[in-house]
Amino acid sequence: MTTLVSRPVATTLGGFNLGFLRLELRRMLRNRRTLIFTLIMPPLFFVIFGLQSDYRTQSYGSGNVTGYVMVSIAVYGAMLATTSGGAMVAVERAQGWSRQLRLTPLRPVAYIAVKVVVAMALGLVSVAAVFAVGAALGAHLAPAAWVECFLLAWVGSLVFAAFGLFVGYLLPSENVMQLLGPVLAALSFAGGLFMPLHGWFATVSKVMPTNGVATLARLPFGDTGGGSVLGAVVDVAVWSAVFVFGGAALFRRDTAR
Repeated sequence: MTTLVSRPVATTLGGFNLGFLRLELRRMLRNRRTLIFTLIMPPLFFVIFGLQSDYRTQSYGSGNVTGYVMVSIAVYGAMLATTSGGAMVAVERAQGWSRQLRLTPLRPVAYIAVKVVVAMALGLVSVAAVFAVGAALGAHLAPAAWVECFLLAWVGSLVFAAFGLFVGYLLPSENVMQLLGPVLAALSFAGGLFMPLHGWFATVSKVMPTNGVATLARLPFGDTGGGSVLGAVVDVAVWSAVFVFGGAALFRRDTAR
């Protein structure tokens, strides 16, 4: 770490550079807990919940129920991966690494950008793992829907990469990782990711970041869950902006001490 700080960091793009990005990717891939969240848990959840009863023979929109569950679990897996990747800044705070970076020309927005890119790389691996298992175990989608659902599930997880960063700077390192699992599970249920919601539950779910991502990821099925596509786009964009700028503000506050 000391070697990186002692080297000059490019001032263009706020200090964003490929050397720092490669270092962050290597560090993340060495973390066993992160790899479990990325490669093992999401496909395991799909096997448990997506192959029940006769889901493979029940149609749903342009695919089958197993395909629908696969997309939902892929979104959840991307959430876990990107949020965990972003929240690792809590550990760096405890180690004083983020304060060392403030001695370099690396600006807060560039630092956040590097963390988001790394988290999105983990999300990409997670979605790919779930889709690979789904394709092997009977998930059915229209040919174009495979690509569209994949991209929408992955790109939509950007909001949770930013959320992980925000939480990583908001909470101390000894609490953040323990809280993420329950918080993400609650957001998933509240946003209608795992099951359709009705009544006032459905109304409340529209303001959850999980609802916007789930709505967009399921569009290739011809299903919006009763929501508006424009509303889902606005939901994802607003929450992404809130978490990105909130994370940058907390980064400045943390390193200014």
